[in-house]
Amino acid sequence: MDIDDNNKLDDDLEVSVIEGRNAVMEAFRSGKTIDKLFILEGCHDGPLNSIFRQAKKQGSIINFVTKERLDQMATTGKHQGVVAHAAAYEYSTMEDILGAARAKNEDPFVILLDNIEDPHNLGAIIRTANTAGAHGVIIPKRRAVGLTAIVAKTSAGAINYTPVAKVTNLSTAIKELQKEGLWIVCADMDGTLMYDLNLKGPIGIVIGNEGEGVSRLVRENCDLIATIPNTGQIDSLNASVAAGVLSYEIVRQRLGK
Repeated sequence: MDIDDNNKLDDDLEVSVIEGRNAVMEAFRSGKTIDKLFILEGCHDGPLNSIFRQAKKQGSIINFVTKERLDQMATTGKHQGVVAHAAAYEYSTMEDILGAARAKNEDPFVILLDNIEDPHNLGAIIRTANTAGAHGVIIPKRRAVGLTAIVAKTSAGAINYTPVAKVTNLSTAIKELQKEGLWIVCADMDGTLMYDLNLKGPIGIVIGNEGEGVSRLVRENCDLIATIPNTGQIDSLNASVAAGVLSYEIVRQRLGK
């Protein structure tokens, strides 16, 4: 059961909010991507159970919340015990991303994000991915921002051209990419200077959470650890800046400069 115990609402994010039992069920039936579902706690009648089952089938994050919370989220006041947050843009798949590389006859270049929470960072990384020639971005389903309107705006239109895939488990996604021949490089302070690494060929780079960096399990599944040089007084770069610096080192090496 895919339940988000944190019950954290994305009140600060612009999302497509769908309210009411019929509206939410129709959204699922139409194939619309529902990032998060909020159901009135303690309510288990037939229609809500049907919505719950659809959410599990799609892999949406499910939150059980109080009536007061639902009232805060609803704009119509007629939520009927359920509110859904739909993605502002549709997600792609990892196969779509690898297929884009094959279509261009290029070595795959993928950016994987380990629990990026700031929509401005995600939007900026998607923009960088587009300009650096990455074939797509991969994000985890839980504890990370999705494709909201803020992300779209910050990407400056790149979200329309750069596929973004959402996966249940980032470590599993890394292993699948490794089976496809990609070398996975983790950006971390405790590694090899990025200029001393061979970053050519099929590659994926992992950028960590704004506060905690790359998680231990994800880091352990990476093939290489790349360190971005730092001669300043603070210990790390912003996540989107780190993604840009490492991406363009890959571009430099691919161009043979």
